[in-house]
Amino acid sequence: MADEIDTSTISVGGLGAHLARPAEPTGAGMLLLPMITGIGQRVREFAAELAESGVTPLSWDPFHGVSMDDHELDTMVELMHGLDDETCLAEMQRLLDHMFGELGLEKVGVIGYCLGGRFALLLGARDERLANVVAYHPTVPATPADNHTVDPFEETPRIAAPVMMLYPGQDTIVPHEVFTKLQDGLQSRTGAASIVHLYPEAHHGFSDTRSHGAEVNEAAYAVSQPQVLSFIRATTT
Repeated sequence: MADEIDTSTISVGGLGAHLARPAEPTGAGMLLLPMITGIGQRVREFAAELAESGVTPLSWDPFHGVSMDDHELDTMVELMHGLDDETCLAEMQRLLDHMFGELGLEKVGVIGYCLGGRFALLLGARDERLANVVAYHPTVPATPADNHTVDPFEETPRIAAPVMMLYPGQDTIVPHEVFTKLQDGLQSRTGAASIVHLYPEAHHGFSDTRSHGAEVNEAAYAVSQPQVLSFIRATTT
C-alpha cells in the first residue's frame, strides 16, 4: 500500500508542510510535529505509516525546509533554539485550519516527537478542535530553555482531548520528576482519558530508528507504535 500513498510538499498560507494522502482516506487526520530533525527521512516514514492506516498526516515544518537529511545536528540545534513558542503554535493552528478546511478532514489529532512532543501538549491545551494528543517522549527540560515562553506544566491540565504520552525511563534530557509532574497534570483532568506509557529501559528519542542499535529502544517502539495507531483510530474514526 505504501506505493499508493501520494506525498507532496504543499504551501499553506506561506508555510511549507509535508502531506501524505492515503490510498483510501477515512476522514481522519493527524497534525505531525517533528523532532529536531525537521521533515527528514524518519519523519516522512512516520507520516507514511499513518497514511497506510487511512489517516491523513500533515507535517509541520518548524525549520522551513531545513532538515537533517542534508544538515548537521549543530545546525538543527541552533535553529531549534531560535523557535518562538507563540509563533510556532500559530503556525500549527493555521495548518489545522487547512486540514479541517481545504483537506475536508472530519476529525484531526496531533502527534509530536521529542521537540514536537512538547508542542503537542501545548497545542492540545490551546486548540479544542483536536480529537487527540499523542506526545512521544516529549522534550520538556527541568529548567525551561530561554525560548520556552509557554509552560507545559500549566498547560497540560487544560487539554480537553484524550492524551497518550510515552516516556522512556532512561531519558537523560527529561528527568523522571518532569515526567511525573506531566503525568500528574494529565491525570488531574476529569473530562478525557489519559494513557501514559513508561518504558523503563528505553532512551530519549526511542522512536527514531537511529537509536535502534540499542535493543531496548527498538523493543519499546515495537510495543508502543501499534498502540499509538490503535489510539489514533479510536479517537478519529
